[in-house]
Amino acid sequence: MVKQAVKIMSKSGLHLRPASNLCKLAIEYESNIIVKKGNGEYNAKSIISLLSSCTKEGDEVEVVCDGTDESEALKAVIEYIEKSDW
Repeated sequence: MVKQAVKIMSKSGLHLRPASNLCKLAIEYESNIIVKKGNGEYNAKSIISLLSSCTKEGDEVEVVCDGTDESEALKAVIEYIEKSDW
């Protein structure tokens, strides 16, 4: 298992379009990918789960990947969150 914290910098937070794109990215990996925010855990492969996180600008989330391609999955998800101009 690998994990890393990342801050949401987009003014619009994790709304429908970026949540959908994040979900599509996560589905490409075999590993389980969870986004943790506060006490909640959200499945990155489920758009409904991601949207229910209500992630806003300035929120810090932790991305946790567990599986055969966990390192690659973590790197890709963190890069998406950090580089996306939502």
